[in-house]
Amino acid sequence: MAANPLRNNTEYGLVAYVFTKDLNRGIRMGERLETGMLGLNAGVVSNATAPFGGVKQSGLVCEGGLEGIEEYLDTQYIGIADSYAG
Repeated sequence: MAANPLRNNTEYGLVAYVFTKDLNRGIRMGERLETGMLGLNAGVVSNATAPFGGVKQSGLVCEGGLEGIEEYLDTQYIGIADSYAG
């Protein structure tokens, strides 16, 4: 695949679209694109069970899917003394 200096030359990265007959080529292109979502041979990428979010200036939060739920969770560790320890 020829190098394309313009493909990631933007401060945004919400979604990109790739249309090709070669699925492997489409996946390789998607791996090279700095984007939060990829429409591969599809014009619509929204799905209630999939994460919705981007990278760069488009990536402040992620909604949907398990990744979206994590945005609302805070992890807390609680250490409890073992009363049986010497």
